[in-house]
Amino acid sequence: MRAPTRGPARAQSQPQAPNRPSAQASTQPPAQAPPQALPQPPTPAPTGFNVPHPLDNPGHASLTGPHARFAERRGRVVRYPHDVSPWLGIPAEPDAADWADLAAFAGPGGQVPLPGVTADVPDGWELTFDITGVQLVDDGGLAAAPDAEAVRLGPGDVPEMLALVARTEPGPFRERTIELGTYLGIRHEGALIAMAGERLHPPGWTEISAVCTDPAYRGRGLASRLVLAVAYGIRERGETPFLHTAARNTGAIRLYESLGFRLRRHIPFRAARVPG
Repeated sequence: MRAPTRGPARAQSQPQAPNRPSAQASTQPPAQAPPQALPQPPTPAPTGFNVPHPLDNPGHASLTGPHARFAERRGRVVRYPHDVSPWLGIPAEPDAADWADLAAFAGPGGQVPLPGVTADVPDGWELTFDITGVQLVDDGGLAAAPDAEAVRLGPGDVPEMLALVARTEPGPFRERTIELGTYLGIRHEGALIAMAGERLHPPGWTEISAVCTDPAYRGRGLASRLVLAVAYGIRERGETPFLHTAARNTGAIRLYESLGFRLRRHIPFRAARVPG
């Protein structure tokens, strides 16, 4: 026999709002309130499932979500084509089969980029690159705005974009990276002198990447303008901008924080060589 229904129960996982002051003034003097602790960030209500945040494993979230059309897959491992991006996605807790699939992608003695991968590499693999990065997000404080001087770059601009990347080294940008999203540039007397664009695309988020300015034109605020212009387009789609940079790149971090980004977490950028 089922117990009698008493109406929907209140969810216990949500904090209750503080009581509002009474509309009637009390005739008694107010009691001395005890000291109150500083407010803490809200705790998300439990869902019953351990659902990771899309930015916890952004390569995997992109390649199994909005960028699935780019995905090359072996088992549970997904990666972008080599001429698109070095990012790949593996489960947060890879098993031996996942590492074997990664090794098959690279071939014996091949090098596997592991951006954002926090798991320890298996015995016999050689870690060849390991630096700490930061993941910064827009939490609403970014003054995103279009820029009248910024132009959209297309496939015909890729040779100039590759040359600018070679001069400035903002991070990986390859022949087909432009296919991942919108790229904007600023030209001076016809020459491309600054650019920024979109790369990873976890559900609800878009990464701003390839932010660079020709050394001869630095100090003019071009990178800031382009970041804000790219962010504007991302927000217009109802998504949230984020970005990565090396933790040692303190100048870039100061710039991004001055624009309104905040640090979400540190993230490893690593690469490893497959045995054999």
